[in-house]
Amino acid sequence: MKNGNATLAQKTPATVKESESIENEVESSLIDWKTIWKPLSVIVGVFIIFFWLPVGNSRFNGAVIESLALAKWYAQEHVILCLVPAFFIAGAIACFVSQAAVMKYLGAGAKKVLAYGVASVSGSILAVCSCTILPLFASIWKRGAGLGPAIAFLYSGPAINILAIVLTARVLGLPIGIARAVGAIAFSIIIGLIMHFLFRKEEAAKAQAALHMPEPEVQRPLWQNVIYFAVMVFILISATWGKSDDPTGL
Repeated sequence: MKNGNATLAQKTPATVKESESIENEVESSLIDWKTIWKPLSVIVGVFIIFFWLPVGNSRFNGAVIESLALAKWYAQEHVILCLVPAFFIAGAIACFVSQAAVMKYLGAGAKKVLAYGVASVSGSILAVCSCTILPLFASIWKRGAGLGPAIAFLYSGPAINILAIVLTARVLGLPIGIARAVGAIAFSIIIGLIMHFLFRKEEAAKAQAALHMPEPEVQRPLWQNVIYFAVMVFILISATWGKSDDPTGL
């Protein structure tokens, strides 16, 4: 009995250590560092930024004020006069233009010459920038336009609008203005064809769906659609119209 008690007493410390190590492993496993290290890093980074924020420095204060002034100008001049009409035009495309009509002229199954030709030059009447063109691109793409023609429209729209071409020709010369227009159209078609090739399986599925689309039904008189789009385009163009510093120019 004494030998048995001695043996039990000798094993007890080791058993205690093993149990403590098991408890430590269980407690350490409760913290999943793989999950929390990213939000923890963001919190620490934001804290460090605000801790050493150079408030009171004239250069920093000037940068903050100028950024707020730029945001104010963007909201007053660009969002109201450009982005909002662009969203209305995108909504008009979704409401007034049937999906069958879009797929007929710009769809994946349409003739490439017609689809890319229309898409690459249709932005010439819109005074749009690279952000204003996005809702228009999304609208025609969701209505069934092929990815290639839609990308061509997205690429060329901001580059070939009439005001941009005229301004480029006025500032940099007529040859540069013509080169910009021709280059924008050519590169938009090339990029559109590349995107069509990269997503040819999806485009083939769209072309098959276009074969089963019904003929477009005219639900509104043509003059209503023309007036609506003309007003939206006029707002987009007039948004960039201002008094010139040069008394001889427009």
